[in-house]
Amino acid sequence: MSASGPGQTPGRLPESVRRWLRPAYVWRRLTHNLLPKLAALAVASVLWYVTTGDRRANVEQGFDVPVTVRDTTGGDERRAVASLNPDTVRVTLSGRPERLSELRGANIEAVVDVTGVPEGGFNRPVTVTVPAGTTLTRRSPERVQGSVETQLSRTVTVTPGVVPLEDGSLPRYATSPADVILSGPSRAVTTVTRVVTTPTALQPGESREVRLLALDDRGLPVESVQTRPASVTLRRQDRGEVPIKTLRVTLNSPPSGLRVTSATLEPASVRVVAPPALLARLREVAGRVTYRPGTSALTVQLDLPEGAQALDSVSVRLVVERVPGATPSN
Repeated sequence: MSASGPGQTPGRLPESVRRWLRPAYVWRRLTHNLLPKLAALAVASVLWYVTTGDRRANVEQGFDVPVTVRDTTGGDERRAVASLNPDTVRVTLSGRPERLSELRGANIEAVVDVTGVPEGGFNRPVTVTVPAGTTLTRRSPERVQGSVETQLSRTVTVTPGVVPLEDGSLPRYATSPADVILSGPSRAVTTVTRVVTTPTALQPGESREVRLLALDDRGLPVESVQTRPASVTLRRQDRGEVPIKTLRVTLNSPPSGLRVTSATLEPASVRVVAPPALLARLREVAGRVTYRPGTSALTVQLDLPEGAQALDSVSVRLVVERVPGATPSN
């Protein structure tokens, strides 16, 4: 039970409240000192307009920003990031129109940090650093995927790309340097079987700077690898008549415990280019394969002396069986 003040009937609103329910009273209060009230409202509106001018003048603009990988993982092992997806992010900035018109995607930094991430796949957030005078509104996507791989380097001998002459003969080339350093993710480097020059036709005695291609065992370019240097000097050594000879391919013998019942070489002979003195000594080309029981199709590794080059690749279809009672050997 609540107490009531003087002149207040229990259950009724106070007089000060009931006055505001009378329209005449409300109108008198609103029109009281009307001009000062209107002036105060006008001043407040002007102040609001001035203080929010910059905010109202801001616009938004999108930029395609390449993703930079940061990796400060210590240790002796070199690391690389492959298959970054996506490799750009869409960054939307807010700011003054004149400020945004000055910017390009290169002025914005989008970083994915893989420090300490173990080798293999990852899904990491992208950190965006924006220029002064702008505000980051959104970025898409907010995370990127990729894989961390060890970085591998090895020395590879360059194979000149030979372009046949009009009469079908093949010129003889040499490169300088003869060897290059191949580097990249181990997954990619281990698939490279040879590094060749881009096919180039030269006149006798002519030389030219040419770029290099890293190829796998199918002759397809291998991505994500680099050669150092990226190009070599290709020089034609012959005088227009290239010594070439077709030689029979012979296979290494199978290990004890295995017997070859069928071996079909394709082709059975290869064309070999070499200096005349060396070519005169060659009678056949030795080929190596790894024998296993069963039927298999293999690429033959050709053993040629230094200075000789085979112009053909050889494959063999083998049927190998175990010799009964024999002890297999490696």
